[in-house]
Amino acid sequence: MMLGKMAASVAEHGEDAFRKLFRFYKRRNPPPDFSQVIDFSKKVENAQVFATELDHNSFSEEDACRAGLWPVKDWRAFGLHGYPGFIFISNPFLPGSQRYWVKQCLKTYPQKPNVCNLDMHMSPAETENIWEKSIDSIRKKGKREPRTLLEKLRWVTLGYHYNWDTKTYSADHHTPFPVDLHSLSQRVASACGFPGFLAEAGILNYYRSDSSLGIHVDESELDHTWPLLSFSFGQTAVFLLGGTKRQDPPTAMFMRSGDIMVMSGSSRLLYHAVPCILPAPASDPLPSCLDQRQEKDPLSDGLVHDLSEEEWEVCSKYLLTSRVNMTVRQVLGPGQTFSSTLPRVGGVDESSGCHEVSGQNPKKRKSESGYDHDS
Repeated sequence: MMLGKMAASVAEHGEDAFRKLFRFYKRRNPPPDFSQVIDFSKKVENAQVFATELDHNSFSEEDACRAGLWPVKDWRAFGLHGYPGFIFISNPFLPGSQRYWVKQCLKTYPQKPNVCNLDMHMSPAETENIWEKSIDSIRKKGKREPRTLLEKLRWVTLGYHYNWDTKTYSADHHTPFPVDLHSLSQRVASACGFPGFLAEAGILNYYRSDSSLGIHVDESELDHTWPLLSFSFGQTAVFLLGGTKRQDPPTAMFMRSGDIMVMSGSSRLLYHAVPCILPAPASDPLPSCLDQRQEKDPLSDGLVHDLSEEEWEVCSKYLLTSRVNMTVRQVLGPGQTFSSTLPRVGGVDESSGCHEVSGQNPKKRKSESGYDHDS
């Protein structure tokens, strides 16, 4: 009870209220009290939360099934008063289908020609076939075993590749965007009122149990009405959504495996962060939704396919201490080209220095925003 009051007190308006709450949830000793964190997986009794109506006719139930999703009419979607443009969708994935997207993040999307953090200090030959070079060690993993390449992954970029130094995209740094992720993103965006959304760029973040994402703002495209989509898989994280100023106290919520967040309009310009990944309970080391297998055979023309036992063995062991997040966005607005100067797409605050998960940039040492050296 006392810790709950502390969380409320540090969230009051004042000098850098966001950083205070970020540090409160990031601390390990004593561990933070999570009683003030909104949990959308349960019945939400919070005056700030309201149910959001989605477009049930945006695509058919068959199309939903092809992407491994429940029909839109069965999705549980919420908004937050004071955060226009923000939508939280509580795990709309069919049983077993999350496994496919986890496998894509670990096995398929890190493959060349996509770009990852390991490319910053390793040769292309060394970062080829990250999955194949890692799976044997992960299967027989011991506590003292050195980290595999897969466990050293911090980020992967897709489509228009984000430049971490200039905080921009360019026409010269582009590879084909994955068709399956584009299709999934289009469906989700359409259900949220954004038909015609084009998935042109993706950033995959790989969180270990001690990772965090520093306080930052996504100062993205010229047209902020196009949404940013965020998909989470694996262990649960705390997400903080603040205001336009660091003095605005943020709202804390759990992001569980399968949850989707949609940020559009003014919510694209709000401070946000991930201060911590919750330790998995010993009795239930994997989220129960990941223990589920597909209840029926995938559609022959569907995006989602079942995994082999060997593939899931590696994925499940990785997820025991990890979380994977995919963010997808449209880079160019209607009629826009790279001939005009684009604004920064991954804006950051003055203290964090980069929009990356803790440990992604080998040149960064740990700061109060959660960035540390990639050791």
